Amino acid sequence: MKWSCGVTSQWMTGYCTNVHAGTDIAQIRNNLDQVAVAVREKLGASSMGVGLWIPAEAASELAAPNASAEFASWLADRHLIPFTINGFPYGNFHQPVVKHRVYLPTWWETARRDYTLQLVEILHQILPAGQSGSISTLPLGWGEPQPSGEQMQQAAANLKQVAERLAQIEQESGRRIVIAIEPEPGCAIDTTDDMIKFFDEYLPGANLRRYLTVCHDICHAAVMCEDQSVVLRRYADAGIGIGKVQVSSAIEVPWHAMQPDAQRAAIDQLAGFAEDRYLHQTMVVSKTGQQRLVEDLPELLASSDPTQDHSWRIHFHVPIYLDRFGQLNATQPAVVECIGALSATEGLDFSGHMEAETYAWGVLPSELKVDNLADGIAEEMRWLQLQIGR
Repeated sequence: MKWSCGVTSQWMTGYCTNVHAGTDIAQIRNNLDQVAVAVREKLGASSMGVGLWIPAEAASELAAPNASAEFASWLADRHLIPFTINGFPYGNFHQPVVKHRVYLPTWWETARRDYTLQLVEILHQILPAGQSGSISTLPLGWGEPQPSGEQMQQAAANLKQVAERLAQIEQESGRRIVIAIEPEPGCAIDTTDDMIKFFDEYLPGANLRRYLTVCHDICHAAVMCEDQSVVLRRYADAGIGIGKVQVSSAIEVPWHAMQPDAQRAAIDQLAGFAEDRYLHQTMVVSKTGQQRLVEDLPELLASSDPTQDHSWRIHFHVPIYLDRFGQLNATQPAVVECIGALSATEGLDFSGHMEAETYAWGVLPSELKVDNLADGIAEEMRWLQLQIGR
């Protein structure tokens, strides 16, 4: 399958704008003006890709006659290329407490299907000529309680309806847009095993899989202790495409390699990441190699002695240019491994869409924050381009 990335390089890159608060189009435009344009200028780029976050409120605004066309013109005037949309957060992703709310509505609810169909129409309108598109979405819903068989069937039925519309768009326009389902720790689909099983049981057939793909979030796979190269190889072997890669990095704490004073310092440092807005699922690896996923970092810090563990991996998106900060490591090596594997994995149907998704700038501990958000994002994009060019 041939993809058109609309750029001269091998892949299309950009940053995800879910880092910005704002749920209506006026706020979204202001954020893009203030930050995205500044990032492009700092990079010295004539044009730059952006991964738009368009929550339900803004999507409804863009459904008005001519609204999407006007937005497309506005983006073009600023030399921003909207090649992908993050359709995971439906509501306000920057309210004081998000936690489990980000997993609603689920894919077995019609509200999720209808919202995603709105995003499909918007992306079809705002994509530049010749550009393919992708829309990432949640992995059906949160994993507790485990979705019933009926709910899984309904989720698949809703996804199939979206795929039917995408097939119609490609037939009429020649443009391929895909939905990319994003595994996340603790969700109904949180591992490669889960994803392949879901596709095999509920989404068989090449026609569906042309439009229903995976969003591979590097941080999420790292938290689940999955090998990046193995994950991509397994998707290729299963005939499941990668519609988008979200370039992101988790926190890793190698307790086993620390002296007692370093362990104490790490515990103090982790307290700064135990914040109230987002869920920070943590994989605990015991000294015997057993893995246990804990729902949120604050409860883990309050209830266990981490020095008795081998390591932790924490779902907290830290800047991708960091490899270490204080006593903590980032899973940056997983990012480097994934970039290499994307080129090396024979038979992998990859869109070429890569989106830096460090949405947690606003809740980082003070020592990692930047005075100017555009400076931090630009540094991430420089680092990413350097890795791709190697």
